[in-house]
Amino acid sequence: MAKIMMIDDDESLQTLVGQIVERDGYDFCFSPNGAEGLEMLRRENPDLLILDVMLPVVNGFEICQTIRAEGRKLPVIFLSAKGDIVDKSIGFKAGGDDYLVKPFQPEELSLRISAHLRRHRQGLAVSSPGSGHPPAKEAYQVGGLEIHPGKYQVFVEGREVSLSSREFELLALLASDPGSVFTREQILAHVWGDKDAADPNSITVFVRKIREKIEKDPSKPHYLVTVWRVGYKIAEAAPSGS
Repeated sequence: MAKIMMIDDDESLQTLVGQIVERDGYDFCFSPNGAEGLEMLRRENPDLLILDVMLPVVNGFEICQTIRAEGRKLPVIFLSAKGDIVDKSIGFKAGGDDYLVKPFQPEELSLRISAHLRRHRQGLAVSSPGSGHPPAKEAYQVGGLEIHPGKYQVFVEGREVSLSSREFELLALLASDPGSVFTREQILAHVWGDKDAADPNSITVFVRKIREKIEKDPSKPHYLVTVWRVGYKIAEAAPSGS
């Protein structure tokens, strides 16, 4: 049974989210502040984290950065009363996978949790005889860029870079067929689970963050290329001079 953890100092929201999570058949644990929450996360090892942005002492963005620095790949859904793109950009840069603005509909949170858990399990699944799943490709490589789907690892020129699970899934999708262009609708359907599940502009934010981590010059990308008015692709060949 999956375990969902929440870090939020709003008791009424904690009660609501706890009811949603337990209704859907998941275990639930909760912490009201960041410092205690980090210790609980290390102890409980949840499968997904729901994280408030505005927390006393340590804010949600800092908590997410710490989690990613420790190498934890669990999906992180930010909750915030602020819905502007500036805050969303900060959240994605910190390593978040999703951003839900309060107040929200219970069913929306339920669907997002389910989608994130499903994608994360698929990404981490290791094929075994009789499992019914085709063997996952061990790695994709283009020039100095290496992507290991089963391990959620990315290397650039031998150096490992840290991506959120959503960033990794987007990059791995493009790398699965170098040179082929993936439309925004295809990316949304594969990475978000539904082409209508997120704002297409979110893809732009994620692409920018990925480029900042894998490209020598993010303003002149060699690996993750934009195909104007169509979508994105991973270049077929290594960048010149690499």
